[in-house]
Amino acid sequence: MASVPPTPNLLAFEAVARRRSFALAASELHLTASAVSHQVARLESHLGVRLFERSARGVRVSPAGQKYLERVTGALAAIGAATDDLRQGVHNSLYVHSAPSIASLWLMPRLRDFALAHPEIALNLSAAHTHSDFALGQADIDIRYGVPQWQDLVVVPLFEERIVPLASPEFIRENRLKRPEQLLTVPLILSNVNVVQWADWFAEFTDGRAPDRFSVQFDRAQMSIDAATQGLGVALESATLASRHLADGRLKPVLGSDAAIRVKAHFAVYPAQYAKRSPVEAFLAWLHGEAAKD
Repeated sequence: MASVPPTPNLLAFEAVARRRSFALAASELHLTASAVSHQVARLESHLGVRLFERSARGVRVSPAGQKYLERVTGALAAIGAATDDLRQGVHNSLYVHSAPSIASLWLMPRLRDFALAHPEIALNLSAAHTHSDFALGQADIDIRYGVPQWQDLVVVPLFEERIVPLASPEFIRENRLKRPEQLLTVPLILSNVNVVQWADWFAEFTDGRAPDRFSVQFDRAQMSIDAATQGLGVALESATLASRHLADGRLKPVLGSDAAIRVKAHFAVYPAQYAKRSPVEAFLAWLHGEAAKD
């Protein structure tokens, strides 16, 4: 593996990038600032790329360095996790990566059941909008959101979701919302990463007119759902992800559950060979069982 730079070089690069300071990185690594600078310089020479932009105001990761950092950080984390597992004698570790909203709204409330059913499995869960890199060993299973365009991986839809306008009961009552076209007159909440957008919903349930501005915008479903709960407007979100908010009455479908667009947008993704690992097999079976309930 001649293309892999020396580990000390990578550790120095990651620390400087994270701390935005050679001095702070040096303190963390128990080295001198000069030694850290030399490690980074060797890595830049090895790559033929400038990783940092230095100025009188400090140090900043270059665009090329930022892209490299995203992958290096995951690789170092995977090495650290594998080392910890080996030291602690953990043989059934399972690393699951997930899109943030389904992790907090759907997966976390159910994980206790998995832990009780499989006490022998040490589960590690991480969440981010970026997908895990299986080639770097960052995860065993990735729960992804979006349009499935992931080559050379097993891609299994978890459930069909109803994407429906949601608001607090008070908001619905105060605005006397009963017809689809009335939504053009009230604040709408935009979740700008959703596969179904307001324009899609208005095209389906009205004459096609859609708003060109929104009261608030978010980059994840959980924030959009929370905003609707707080009476900031109407959110177009998954009834599956908002199931607990609906069950306890914090949210209601504005126009009933029939005013919904149905999609399959959450997927369990993994390399085919991973399915033979017993922790992966157990988690997938449990995951599909939970998804079937929805």
